[in-house]
Amino acid sequence: MRETLVNGQQTVNPGSGAGSRTAAGDAISELVVLVFQLDGVLTTAGDELAKPAGQTSARWRVLASVEDAPATVSQIARAWGLARQSVQRVADALVREGWAAYQENPGHRRAQLLRLTTRGRRALRRIQEAQRSWADALGSEVGEADLRQASSVLARVLQVLRAEIS
Repeated sequence: MRETLVNGQQTVNPGSGAGSRTAAGDAISELVVLVFQLDGVLTTAGDELAKPAGQTSARWRVLASVEDAPATVSQIARAWGLARQSVQRVADALVREGWAAYQENPGHRRAQLLRLTTRGRRALRRIQEAQRSWADALGSEVGEADLRQASSVLARVLQVLRAEIS
């Protein structure tokens, strides 16, 4: 299996090198390629959904992370599997522009909590309203049963990966 990606890169050929992968190894490799491609497409779609509210997918993700309760940048980064530094840059920009604010953290002197401002909450609601229509249409086209099965498989892969890196 040698698949050419959009940017001209190719996936690893399982028949080359020291040995080939098992059928399960091929299956997970194919899934990883699709997930990476899906991430790119979802980021583009998210950027379009967030744009009318003056946001991007990355900023939307951080805003949504503190919708229900303030959190530290490290907590947000861990929840999304992102580098703390990248979340810090986004959080700082959101604070500078008035979408979010830092507050003291009673549990840690140096790690402040990020919280939504009224402006940030309004932007998040606007994005969520647009996302609802988008999700309903896409979900209807793909089908609930297939989406639930895909979610179940991805949750299992995530669980196994997290256990391996812990």
